[in-house]
Amino acid sequence: MTSSAEPVEVVTFGCRLNLAESQVLRELAAQGGERNLVIVNTCAVTAESTRQARQAIRRLKRDQPRARIVVTGCAAQIEPQRFAAMPEVAHVMGNAEKTRPLSWSGFERRVNVAPVTEAAQRGNVSAPVLATIEGHTRAFLAVQNGCDHSCTFCIIPAGRGPSRSIPPEAALAQARKFVESGHKEIVLTGVDLTSWGADLPNAPKLGALVRLILRELPELPRLRLSSVDCIEADPELLAAFAEEERLAPYLHLSLQSGDDLILKRMKRRHSRRDSVEFCAKLRRLRPDMVFGADLIAGFPTEDDVMAAHSLSLIEDCGLSFLHVFPFSARPGTPAARMPRVAPDIVRARAARLREAGAEALDRHLRARVGRRLRILTERGGMGRADDFTPVHTPGLAPGLLIQADASGFSGGALEVTLSSP
Repeated sequence: MTSSAEPVEVVTFGCRLNLAESQVLRELAAQGGERNLVIVNTCAVTAESTRQARQAIRRLKRDQPRARIVVTGCAAQIEPQRFAAMPEVAHVMGNAEKTRPLSWSGFERRVNVAPVTEAAQRGNVSAPVLATIEGHTRAFLAVQNGCDHSCTFCIIPAGRGPSRSIPPEAALAQARKFVESGHKEIVLTGVDLTSWGADLPNAPKLGALVRLILRELPELPRLRLSSVDCIEADPELLAAFAEEERLAPYLHLSLQSGDDLILKRMKRRHSRRDSVEFCAKLRRLRPDMVFGADLIAGFPTEDDVMAAHSLSLIEDCGLSFLHVFPFSARPGTPAARMPRVAPDIVRARAARLREAGAEALDRHLRARVGRRLRILTERGGMGRADDFTPVHTPGLAPGLLIQADASGFSGGALEVTLSSP
């Protein structure tokens, strides 16, 4: 969750795409002359994320009783009346409305209404937005929005609509602005990033966009990709990892499970073998590749053997960074109607995955001690190496690209000794 100061404050939940959109919302509201406005940009990926948003709304109103609270984002799109019924909320806005300038003015004349349209479901939604995120040393370039797939556990297509892509020339123009404003790293992001280009003329692939940005912006030190679907990675993208040193050697994979039957019940398009072979192939092409992944614990019908297959996937794929999600049933999804795993078993399986993930991270950090790293410093005395490894950088200003030698690790991050470039 992130926030900003008055006159327009934005509280953000969820993905990097939400982060990018929140900056646009702040600017649109300010341009509309709004004051004393709090925008809550919600996430619907889990029931917990929706609960946290509602909790935050109540807290915000207690702390700022005179503020007008506007709720938007995926949870607002999917459950508008639930948020509109909250006495703390002045207005609810759907995803189709939130990036339109005319939506962000005249709130003093409005009452607690929910003008959420079905535009996202019809596909009549705005293109992805492009923005610098205030306070971030990395620039997030949202080149894709929405999703055409129908994973049985996922409610996001109902909130985001079908997949839409930013044209390559528009993405390049925004990337150039980021570089000119001093950003040393750009992160390409989207709801289903590897589907980028399918709706554009000639259906270009993500690898072509990566090549274009790196070719046209030789002064950009680092380009990174956010979460990707291994089954959609195109050959040119794999070749770019092998040949482009400035393409960061890190991928976060949407794996979700290591069991083939569960993957089928999730309606995922890859198998366990696909995941393992993808990681092995990329490591052959780029030996310094590092992987993270999303894994769901306790998906309906998962038994102990199936759970063990997910646990062993951490080692079989060589995962270093794990995002573990206990299964969260979302009303309206097929998985919500499937036989549930007992909550205490779900929690125990999630705990085992997190424990194994912590051990994998420790192995990753230990293997990097003694190496020289290139690090982009961030806020709070932290930074990231090229392979996304977190690094303690106390006393250094954010936005610096430095060389440092890893001397140890603590608290899930490397300790470094500064060295000359």
